This record gives sequence, structure tokens and C-alpha cells, in this order.
Amino acid sequence: MIEGVAIYVLWLREMKRFVRAKSRVVGTIGMPIFFLAFLGLGFNRVSFPGLPEGVSYIQFLVPGIMGMTILFSSTFAGISVLWDREFGFLKEIMVAPVSRVSIVLGRIAGGATTSMIQGIMILFISLPLGFHLPGGSEIFFALIFMGLISVIFISMGLIFASNMHDIHGFNLVMNFIVFPLFLLSGALFPVENFPVPVRILAYLDPLTYGVDGLRWGLLGISSHGPWIDVGVLLASSILMIALGAFFFERCEC
Repeated sequence: MIEGVAIYVLWLREMKRFVRAKSRVVGTIGMPIFFLAFLGLGFNRVSFPGLPEGVSYIQFLVPGIMGMTILFSSTFAGISVLWDREFGFLKEIMVAPVSRVSIVLGRIAGGATTSMIQGIMILFISLPLGFHLPGGSEIFFALIFMGLISVIFISMGLIFASNMHDIHGFNLVMNFIVFPLFLLSGALFPVENFPVPVRILAYLDPLTYGVDGLRWGLLGISSHGPWIDVGVLLASSILMIALGAFFFERCEC
């Protein structure tokens, strides 16, 4: 019972911070909006090899930009661990009579909720640009993929935050990791257009399957098949949560 309360309290704390930090929300969705506006509208009439028939570039791009938004907001959620360590809040929750796994799950739940909200905001912002919103069941499947993407990369952010103490160093390291993950995922261009060595790296990137799953949920198209996407994302989620809990247990807080 107390473990569930701890998860809820940490989730609620993240939600309150999200609501109050309006500049954070604007800053997070600002770059995705520029990508949608300049790439989506600029290349919308260009015919790219590998695009499914009848799918415009803006339709192809929107799920990728949603994946990018969730990726960035999720990985940088780990910086809250460093801030909490800096101001002593982390020590306070560490002495609470709950397991550290519950603390990790609470942070993941809060970060995943805020990341999904930002992804949904990008989806609705894309409507005036020419994106067509699918029906109810498709939105439900898209939400599942958004949640899985969030869990994977929030856990990854926690892994790095648990092993680092410098906030500025965390930002530099995460930027070095996040941008290759984004560019390899096929968010901007079909993965099939990559050279074979790059394509192999893309298939090792969990975000590739997340973006492909979002396209299946929102557009009904998929390169790998939805079940492969779900399987890879579920396996990655379990692995990353386990690693996140392991390193969080070991961190000197």
C-alpha cells in the first residue's frame, strides 16, 4: 500500500512541476514545431523514395516528430534527479520507508505522463499543417506506443543521472546520445533509404520501432509490423526499468 502511495506522490509532484513550469512546456515543443513547419511544409510536395503510396511527407513526418518530442522530454527528465540531489530533496525521499524501485517507478510514471501530454500537443498542433487525425481506436494504439517510448528513455535518463553529479555534463552527454537516436529512428526519412551499415544501427535503436508503431497507429502503415514494434519496445522497457532501478539503488545520493 505504502509503495503505491509513494509512486502516486512522486507522479503528482512531477505533474505539478509540469503545470507550473510553462516555459519548460514552450521550450520543449518549440523545436518540434519548427521541424513540422519548415520540413513538413517545405518538403511536402517533394517525392521521397520509400514513402508509402498516398502518404504525403507531412503525414509521414508527424509521427516522427511526436517520437522526437517524447524522446527529448523523456531523456532530460533524468535531470530532475540531479536537481533533487543538489537541493537535498533526494536524501529526504531516500530515507522514506519505501523501496528505491518505487521511487524509480514514481519518477517514470510522472515523466511518462508529461512526455505523452507533450506528444499529444504536437499531434494537435500538426492538424492545421495538413495532418489528418485518425479514429478512436488508432489513437488508443498510438498512446500505447507513446507510453512505451517514454518509459524506455526516461529509464535511460535515470541511468545516466544516477551515475553523474554534474548537471551541465548531463546535458552534454544526453545531447550526444539523443540526436543520433533521433536521426537513426527514421523520424525524418524512411529507414530503407539509409546505407546498409547505418540501417543496421537504426534497427538497434528502440526509437525506430516506436516511430514505426506510431505510424501504424496514426497512418496504418508499418515497416516492421505492429507486433514486432510492440515486442521490441516491451523488451526494451523491461530491460531499461531493471537497469534504471539497479543503478538508482547503487547511486550515492
